[in-house]
Amino acid sequence: MSNLPVVDTAGIARRHGPALLTLARESIRHGLTHRASPDVAPDDFPADLRQPLATFVTLLIAGNLRGCVGSLEGTRALVVDVAQNAYAAAFTDPRFAPLKPPELPLLDLHISVLSPPQPMTFHSQEELVRQLRPGIDGLILEENGRRGTFLPSVWERLAHPQEFLQQLKRKTGLPEDYWSQTLRVKRYTCQLIS
Repeated sequence: MSNLPVVDTAGIARRHGPALLTLARESIRHGLTHRASPDVAPDDFPADLRQPLATFVTLLIAGNLRGCVGSLEGTRALVVDVAQNAYAAAFTDPRFAPLKPPELPLLDLHISVLSPPQPMTFHSQEELVRQLRPGIDGLILEENGRRGTFLPSVWERLAHPQEFLQQLKRKTGLPEDYWSQTLRVKRYTCQLIS
C-alpha cells in the first residue's frame, strides 16, 4: 500500500483549468517579450494550486506538435510548474525552434496534471504487461541511469500494452526486447486540461 497522498487532479482541472490555461499562455507571452519565464508567486493562488504537482505542457499548431515539456515529480507549486513548463515548451524544447510572435494566436495548449507516480511490482515482462491499463496509465521506466516516460495520451497511437512498453524502452535508449530484474517502472494518471 502506498503512503503517497491522494491528489484530486480531476477536481483541480474542473475548478482551475481555465486559470491554468491562461497562466500557461501568459507565461509564453511573457517569454516572447522578456526572453525569460515569469516569476510566479504561489501565494497569489488558491491552496490546491500551491501544492507540489508535476505537469506536462503540450503545444500544438494545426494539430501538429510544436513543443512539449514537463516534470515527472511534483517538486514545485503546480502554478510554478505550469508556468515554467509552458515557457520551456515554447522556447527550449530542443526539437523545435523557439516560438515566434505570429505563432502565439495559433497555439492550442494542453496541460496534463500528473498524479504522484506509483511503483509497480512485477517479476516478469509478461506480468508487467498484464498490469498495464491502456488509455489510463502513464509509465516511467528507469534502468541503468536512463529514464523515459509516455503520457497516457500515447495509448492513442500505441494501443497494445506490449507495443507501448517496447516503444517506451526505445525512447529510454534500450532495445525493445530488453529485460532485467532491475528494471523499475512507475505508473501515474493524468488529468488533461485543454
